[in-house]
Amino acid sequence: MTKKVLLVGESWVSSSTHFKGFDQFGSVTFHKGCKPLLDAMKGTDYEVTHMPAHEAQEDFPFTIEGIREWDIIIISDIGSSTFLLPQKVWIHSQTAPNRLRLLKDWVEEGGKLIMAGGYFSFQGIDGKARWRNTAVEEVLPVKCHPWDDRIEIPEGAQAHITDASHPLVKDMPNAWPPVLGVNEVVLKEGAELVATLPADQGGHPLLAAGKFGKGRSVVWTSDMSPHWLSPEFCAWEGYKQLWLNMFAWLEAND
Repeated sequence: MTKKVLLVGESWVSSSTHFKGFDQFGSVTFHKGCKPLLDAMKGTDYEVTHMPAHEAQEDFPFTIEGIREWDIIIISDIGSSTFLLPQKVWIHSQTAPNRLRLLKDWVEEGGKLIMAGGYFSFQGIDGKARWRNTAVEEVLPVKCHPWDDRIEIPEGAQAHITDASHPLVKDMPNAWPPVLGVNEVVLKEGAELVATLPADQGGHPLLAAGKFGKGRSVVWTSDMSPHWLSPEFCAWEGYKQLWLNMFAWLEAND
């Protein structure tokens, strides 16, 4: 049976100014960072719907019933403020449901959540993602730092598998392509640590899983696409298997 996956975030708009001698003009470009995942899941049992970051402010469900329509939710490269400041609050100064608390309640009753890394995941660039001390952080297997948590690794870092028997790395190739960065996080007591950066590059968590109430959550602290994932990683046979393993573990009943 097809499972419904909602990916929230992984998009941005950039504005540029172009100077040509005396003259200049501006341009605006919309970008999506989830194409590798969407392509990898084609033909599988998982139907991934992408909700771009600029749509999530108003379109992410305001009721737990709406959240329950999804089997798995992925939050990636989108800050907590998008969920906390819908236009009703930001523009009109009216109250609205706290969707971070709704996500916590959903996981506690059996929901399945993934947070993938990026400049606006976990605490993020300049600490602006602000997932620390939120209701969503409570259901994750890791805690966020209170500062800019990016670890840039221009030389690349290969995953160190700490638990080769874990279902999250089932049928995975032994050698992984390098990642170019992660969000630094702190593993919670009782969480399942599956992969880290090498010890000489900090040994920080890369892949971890945990249970909260009747639900489950997984964190992948690197990106799901460039720039922290190289094109080599996205084209690697293990990329698709990694995501299938994450989904399967979340759906397991053990």
